[in-house]
Amino acid sequence: MSAKKAAALLVSGLVLAGFLPSPSSAQGGPGTAATASRQQPVRDFTREAREIEQLAARVVEAARIPSISITIVQGERVLVQNAFGVTDTVSKQPATADTVYRLASLSKAFAGALTAQLVEEGALSWDTRLVDQLPMFKLADLEGAQNLTTRDILSHRMGLPNNTYDRDLENNEPYELLAGRLANAPLTCRPGACYTYQNVAFSLIGDLVFAGTGDFYTHQVEKRIFHPLGMYSATYGRQPLEAMPSWARPHVRGRGGWVPVRPKETYYRVPPAAGVNASARDMAQWLIAQLGHRPDVLSPEALAETHTPQVATPGELRNTPWRRERLRDASYGLGWRIYDYAGHTMIFHGGAVQGYRGLAALLPEHDVGIVLLWNSESAVPTGIMPTFLDRVLGLPERDWVQIGRVRQQNARR
Repeated sequence: MSAKKAAALLVSGLVLAGFLPSPSSAQGGPGTAATASRQQPVRDFTREAREIEQLAARVVEAARIPSISITIVQGERVLVQNAFGVTDTVSKQPATADTVYRLASLSKAFAGALTAQLVEEGALSWDTRLVDQLPMFKLADLEGAQNLTTRDILSHRMGLPNNTYDRDLENNEPYELLAGRLANAPLTCRPGACYTYQNVAFSLIGDLVFAGTGDFYTHQVEKRIFHPLGMYSATYGRQPLEAMPSWARPHVRGRGGWVPVRPKETYYRVPPAAGVNASARDMAQWLIAQLGHRPDVLSPEALAETHTPQVATPGELRNTPWRRERLRDASYGLGWRIYDYAGHTMIFHGGAVQGYRGLAALLPEHDVGIVLLWNSESAVPTGIMPTFLDRVLGLPERDWVQIGRVRQQNARR
């Protein structure tokens, strides 16, 4: 699906769901949050980055997965941008730094960044009410829905049950119909009062962007973020992904191992939530910008706003071994998760759709960031990220990957 076609779904969504806003600018100005402080890096992390690069290569071999893409930056320097394995277990084409993967929910951070840019220009406000721009927007709590804002969308404070209508989306129901059906969904809490993770409702931010700019959401991201940052292979949609010279096919488990399949269209229908495709080379530029080294694209104020906790997410403290051992606090910001990782601020997001997984993490105090993308549903690569963070922070070593155990399991198969 082309970027224009993907973007057009948002407009058709406005019509069919009954939103159809006026493209006039919303009221308000830029957000006002203090810029997060950053220590000067105490040392060069090139050695640690190279060790983690080698670990990623070993994981591909030991776990017998198709490929991993890895990006590590420190300040404005790219320490690692590489990929190991193959794009497709049938064609055996080698994966490289230019191989494009689906980002899945790592896409949400782009929604937060774009919104911050538009807030600074006055096209939107963090306190813009949905109903002022989308007059037909409703929830079961009519009064509560009246008070929901831009900030509530991006921090998942809609009051809906977790992942409302995701199954319907996966069953090929169009976004525009599901957006209209939010009015009939049961509520978990009063709108704005609690955190519940969303994809369909999160993508209402695309409708607000159209209301504030008169332009498609995907085009705005391309124009304001991808192109200025030099993310030249970053796109939205399945058709642009499949048109790339090198792209990672999604893989699912089969009797003989990992089997390539065609990417599913479903979550491409909610571009703000899960629509971005990008390579290791692209993600290096994204990390550098998120660490504050491209103020011409993302201002310190924009970064501070999107990296500031908005709502507590205590359930994140117990999901995986590294979370249980390292995290002291967990919140959601505006398109990013904010963790206290062993006493240090960590900006994070994960992503998952059929055949793809991804992780992105920043340690602002140390001016470093890492992105891992892989084209299978294996959980083994998740341990690479905390291994790197621990080495940067000088924490006691833990075997988060457990390559030895993975090799033993594969030997028994």
